[in-house]
Amino acid sequence: MTVRKAAKQGKETTPIPSRAVPGAKILIVDDDERNLLALTEVLDPLAEVVTVSSGRDALRVLLKQDFAVILLDVFMPDMDGYETAQYIREREQTARIPIIFLSAVNKETEHLMRGYAMGAVDYVFKPVDALVLRSKAAVFVDLYALRKEIEDHSRAEKELHAARIRAEEQRLEMERELQDTRLRQAAILNSLPVVLFEATYTQDQGLRRRVVGGDRAALSEDAAAWLSQEGTQWEEQILPEDRPTVASEYAKPRASGDRASVRYRWAAAGGTPLHLLEQAVCLDDDAWIGSITDITAQSQLENQLVQAQKLDALGQLTGGVAHDFNNLLAAILGGIELLGRRANLNDAHQSILNQMHQAVDQGIALVKSLLAFARKQPLTPIAVDPERLRQTTVALAEHALDSSIRVEWNIAAEGYDFYADPSQLTLALLNLIINARDAMPEGGSIAIAIDRPTGSIQPDMLRIVLSDEGTGIPPEILAKVTEPFFTTKPPGKGTGLGLSMVAGFVEQSGGVLEITAPDCGGTRVEIHLPAVVAGRSAAMEKRAPHKVANGALSVLLVDDDDMVRTVLAQIIEDLGHEASLAIDGEDALRQLRDRPSHFDVVLSDVSMPRMNGIELANALDDENFAVPIVMMSGNLDPDLQKSIPHGVSVIAKPLHAAVLEDLLCSLGGTAPAYTKLR
Repeated sequence: MTVRKAAKQGKETTPIPSRAVPGAKILIVDDDERNLLALTEVLDPLAEVVTVSSGRDALRVLLKQDFAVILLDVFMPDMDGYETAQYIREREQTARIPIIFLSAVNKETEHLMRGYAMGAVDYVFKPVDALVLRSKAAVFVDLYALRKEIEDHSRAEKELHAARIRAEEQRLEMERELQDTRLRQAAILNSLPVVLFEATYTQDQGLRRRVVGGDRAALSEDAAAWLSQEGTQWEEQILPEDRPTVASEYAKPRASGDRASVRYRWAAAGGTPLHLLEQAVCLDDDAWIGSITDITAQSQLENQLVQAQKLDALGQLTGGVAHDFNNLLAAILGGIELLGRRANLNDAHQSILNQMHQAVDQGIALVKSLLAFARKQPLTPIAVDPERLRQTTVALAEHALDSSIRVEWNIAAEGYDFYADPSQLTLALLNLIINARDAMPEGGSIAIAIDRPTGSIQPDMLRIVLSDEGTGIPPEILAKVTEPFFTTKPPGKGTGLGLSMVAGFVEQSGGVLEITAPDCGGTRVEIHLPAVVAGRSAAMEKRAPHKVANGALSVLLVDDDDMVRTVLAQIIEDLGHEASLAIDGEDALRQLRDRPSHFDVVLSDVSMPRMNGIELANALDDENFAVPIVMMSGNLDPDLQKSIPHGVSVIAKPLHAAVLEDLLCSLGGTAPAYTKLR
């Protein structure tokens, strides 16, 4: 294998670590010993390199060792890279290890998409540029090291917390038993990484603390300096909204030995409040002794965990309701289209029906947007017309913007369309608009331009430039704004995931994201995404010609939802075909066995009780039924999607009557052109 060397003379190169990150390992899988030797030479400075020559050897090694990243050759005998990657992703202990595919051939998009579908984070072609490969691998080695560091820190913090509690209990016990040994007691107290205080409590003045020991440096400089000042009261810096919580903790009736524990925020001079844990023990009616611990870092980690759990809950909720909601929309959509075909409506009534049809379409789009937000569906890039993108975004954003916010659009796409997932693209643009709105509490203007980029960016791209007149982004945090969970908004006002999701979508789509804070104020966000010529994209999306029509079809419709089943059956009959109904896979299989040559096609839902659509398809194959099967799904579970037999088509619910007509015609049926809403 050829490994290209560093950059040409005069160009700057990214510095590479001179020695491996301790504990980090890189696994290289390639059936060519020369490739293994060359790649080891390139990556050895980063981490310990482990090499194997087959996918099976790789799986055996992964059972015993942990790796920061796996470099996996695509084409290998016996077990290729795709199959190896699938096994790696299926194992819980290896599922999260990043995989970089290596290939010398098959650079087409379909192979790239297959690699990414197998769980790859990158796809590198041979001959490999040594600097590029080393830089890519270095990112995952650093992430591995950072994860280990965080785990070690968390473990150490738990141990330290336990040690603090044990030491505190020991101190209190020693104070009761060794009150005559003040010097020794002071030495012990001053060694603890907390601030210790004595306090008196009165109803009028509350708790008045006096520092008696501990390490003031265990708090931030602001808090330590405050404690050193004479005549200051600690309560003055507790945030007003937290003071009632602190007061109520000490106002409860107490007996000697009772404990109090309260967490609160303390206003530091730097602007960001400290999160403090105060624990105290009651000595008598009004005397307390306790400790103050800075838990700011721990609170930040807890908040990140809460936000991650919220996002996961949203994803589960969205995935759970999408199927049922799409079934409802399918019944409504079918009913509207049946009315549009059968009823002789006047213009006013037809207009109402059209509005209902548009509302259903918006509901369908909303479900797709929610699934995209929750990352419950893969990216499906298609040609996206910039003007259509503008219309969709305006419709979604109008409820979030008041009259004080003006959005000005300027589209000069020169006959090009975006090539991206429309739902994710709309969501990304909507996120940026909402961020711009939040940065302009007094109102202002948001300028959005879509045009062809100039300069050194790739030519086959379209650019979105969004500028606002808001408060801007301080230079010191500009590089952090796309990090997950990083936010400058007040608690409860943002998850810190918006810009992170935008950055991830742009990168996954093969684009570039740049965020700047101009000197004139406000924020400028520039997104470059792949583009296709508008005419060419339309030609690419044409479906294959229908088969030669040969008459009416006998359709076995399988769906556990009564409403969906009834409406679709009516549409099929209106199209001139015969519809037989089954409530699940077992019912459908019985009818097929009773009349083995009667049905021309099976149209089945995927998710059903007892026997689902995939199990039905497998049963048809096992019993050698020649009837084709087409599946429908309102929200296809990723695990079920992997089980769909090869060659079986899946169409999304709710489906328009025209889509159903095209499907039946493509299978050989004829029907009169379906009357669409005017």
